[in-house]
Amino acid sequence: MSEAGGRGCGSPVPQRAPWSLVAATAAICLVSATSVWTVGAEPMSREEKQKLGNQVLEMFDHAYGNYMEHAYPADELMPLTCRGRVRGQEPSRGDVDDALGKFSLTLIDSLDTLVVLNKTKEFEDAVRKVLRDVNLDNDVVVSVFETNIRVLGGLLGGHSLAIMLKEKGEYMQWYNDELLQMAKQLGYKLLPAFNTTSGLPYPRINLKFGIRKPEARTGTETDTCTACAGTLILEFAALSRFTGATIFEEYARKALDFLWEKRQRSSNLVGVTINIHTGDWVRKDSGVGAGIDSYYEYLLKAYVLLGDDSFLERFNTHYDAIMRYISQPPLLLDVHIHKPMLNARTWMDALLAFFPGLQVLKGDIRPAIETHEMLYQVIKKHNFLPEAFTTDFRVHWAQHPLRPEFAESTYFLYKATGDPYYLEVGKTLIENLNKYARVPCGFAAMKDVRTGSHEDRMDSFFLAEMFKYLYLLFADKEDIIFDIEDYIFTTEAHLLPLWLSTTNQSISKKNTTSEYTELDDSNFDWTCPNTQILFPNDPLYAQSIREPLKNVVDKSCPRGIIRVREESFRSGAKPPLRARDFMATNPEHLEILKKMGVSLIHLKDGRVQLVQHAIQAASSIDAEDGLRFMQEMIELSSQQQKEQQLPPRAVQIVSHPFFGRVVLTAGPAQFGLDLSKHKETRGFVASSKPYNGCSELTNPEAVMGKIALIQRGQCMFAEKARNIQNAGAIGGIVIDDNEGSSSDTAPLFQMAGDGKDTDDIKIPMLFLFSKEGSIILDAIREYEEVEVLLSDKAKDRDPEMENEEQPSSENDSQNQSAEQISSSSQEVDLVDQESSEENSLNSHPESLSPADMDNAASISPSEQTSNPTENHETANLNGECTDLDNQLQEQSETEEDSNPNVSWGKKVQPIDSILADWNEDIEAFEMMEKDEL
Repeated sequence: MSEAGGRGCGSPVPQRAPWSLVAATAAICLVSATSVWTVGAEPMSREEKQKLGNQVLEMFDHAYGNYMEHAYPADELMPLTCRGRVRGQEPSRGDVDDALGKFSLTLIDSLDTLVVLNKTKEFEDAVRKVLRDVNLDNDVVVSVFETNIRVLGGLLGGHSLAIMLKEKGEYMQWYNDELLQMAKQLGYKLLPAFNTTSGLPYPRINLKFGIRKPEARTGTETDTCTACAGTLILEFAALSRFTGATIFEEYARKALDFLWEKRQRSSNLVGVTINIHTGDWVRKDSGVGAGIDSYYEYLLKAYVLLGDDSFLERFNTHYDAIMRYISQPPLLLDVHIHKPMLNARTWMDALLAFFPGLQVLKGDIRPAIETHEMLYQVIKKHNFLPEAFTTDFRVHWAQHPLRPEFAESTYFLYKATGDPYYLEVGKTLIENLNKYARVPCGFAAMKDVRTGSHEDRMDSFFLAEMFKYLYLLFADKEDIIFDIEDYIFTTEAHLLPLWLSTTNQSISKKNTTSEYTELDDSNFDWTCPNTQILFPNDPLYAQSIREPLKNVVDKSCPRGIIRVREESFRSGAKPPLRARDFMATNPEHLEILKKMGVSLIHLKDGRVQLVQHAIQAASSIDAEDGLRFMQEMIELSSQQQKEQQLPPRAVQIVSHPFFGRVVLTAGPAQFGLDLSKHKETRGFVASSKPYNGCSELTNPEAVMGKIALIQRGQCMFAEKARNIQNAGAIGGIVIDDNEGSSSDTAPLFQMAGDGKDTDDIKIPMLFLFSKEGSIILDAIREYEEVEVLLSDKAKDRDPEMENEEQPSSENDSQNQSAEQISSSSQEVDLVDQESSEENSLNSHPESLSPADMDNAASISPSEQTSNPTENHETANLNGECTDLDNQLQEQSETEEDSNPNVSWGKKVQPIDSILADWNEDIEAFEMMEKDEL
């Protein structure tokens, strides 16, 4: 995402000036903005920047080299098992696999990264491989969106830099637009997807057979995401400008025009999913993250690349709506397009991390700094940005597929401000990647940021974007062999030259925006703003914005709010209503709820929904009280469930050549040593005899003082534990007997006791599926002595041991993998027999497709959620906080009435006078229920 240059200061720019003038102005603006920050800041030395830049180069070599050695020509590398991911040869991952087309995806996606990192010889070799080996005529169904941004964009980015190198006269002298011809071939293969009445493309297409043919196996879809249809204009317009074939730009413009026309007119927002035939919104929630993100990005960048004001006008109209409704600094929360004052979610997804970078390009620096700092605080807590996290910064979805959006925004904030703080942020990202994600065959995605477990996945965008932005962050101008300011970044960070704005301009630039809406002229900036306005003459400006957010992830209240609250108590005001004291039949309590912005809604099944909107609170203090009340209610309603569920555990291989780099997430046991309360158990592993562990062991000397490996089946888990404990084992790992089972396709479950007293079991017991267990068994066959660590979560690696590591052979590497867990679904196995529930929370590599969630708190004794925050509305956390320390105190005799686990359906009396003021909210949520939010 984002543009290499930016609009900041300088001379006025005509509305329809050639973009060469605008680009020149952008470069001047960027330099001026950077100079503001050189005073008073502690700059990073040139030597340290070079050291970090070289570290990025080494990391890229590690990832790219392992892909070429172990995976090419497959689309992606599986870094734990050191092999390529080929579509159809691995278990299906659902929509995630739609990016794979058997066209060497990672190689094409990495082409222009090689040039940015000054690896011109490797670039030339890679181009030759693409031309020799890649076939675009495969019988495979792919995502139009992913194929456009990754493959078409990769080919165009490679072509852009190939002709640049050829002009310099040293490399690529043989090149004759071959990559461009491949891009044109692919462009024509994607065009049948646009055969709809609306002009919006189908979400998928068969590369060989197109759409609707029986052989195509696609063409029956009716819906697509807004970003999927609205993230085409840069690549398609560039293809038209490069080749002179105007059809590509025409189709992409038509899709953008249709989306603009279908925006919600009163809010100027767009929904997440739209019907490609009727234009009706299917999902009517709106945000800046998954499903919409790059639509906004491409509107602004289309203006930058093509010089068409209508794109800027549309972007500014949308941006005004975003800042009015979605932005709740430092949060960015989804809202309903028809009721934009109502939040549609209580959580945010990781893809919105691109937005601060886009705000830099817009020139709106303050909110960019605020949101970026909030995200950085989340990263410092979890090492990576979880796929989704709640408004009180708890993990909602624990995966992290090494997304680059935060690094992208870090780069653009540094380019805009010159603040060395952002170099330190980049340094942290490098350290975390090397410490937690690096494995012998590349970098592995995080399956769970809480446990540190890995996923056998290294997406192509990791090489296309992450290393590009990190290298540019630390590089000086002389470190790059071409002028990066002459190019614009696509959403996949591919480079397109700005001179395309004046090439093959055969598309009419009719300004259609004013036909749809009356625009406020103040919303549009036709000149670059003065840097003294963008950045007040204060070297500590950015720091002053960041400082209040340093503790935003912590639960403790800022002292300023505490002081205000203490003063109100001394003045005679009543203390805030606590969740444990609330009674739904008390009119005074209901009046207090209203004051706090909390609405109470009666459902037809007798349950009650509680919903908070901070904007409806009587004051900021009342809004803070309402937020605390909602979170206390969440804690109370989920307390019993929390007591019954155990978190996942970790098995970490710490012996040579693993040294703690491979982490297997394990299922816990409801008996034995609790690893969350006691020190971890470390020891060598040994197989028990009999392997099922269902009788007295015949090899006690082999397992004495070691961690015993046992096969699942034929007896109770507790019986196995007693048998290995009697033999002197210090711990046990049960390996599933269902060959091929994996956490890729099955949820984790807990091992339960045998219905008897299990206090006699003193050793820790953990469970691994067959695929993950085989990693340990293979390691034993290869290295004989294998040492593991059983703990509640992965521990830091031992640097002394790692320094002794020798380069491992290919066979060494192939014996490593990682347990994968979807902690959102757990099950209790009572009699050593599996009863699984499918995990439906799959994520798309570039555009998440999260399961729709309710947007209000529904409290019922028979219906509790596994994530205590996902279905609750909370308030803006800007200046607000949570204090849950006292909520578990001794409860009063009236707790039975106030306990959310007790149905309120029979206790609530009619209170029409109070509910009358809330009818609008009720109607809105009924509409949202119909939308299946």
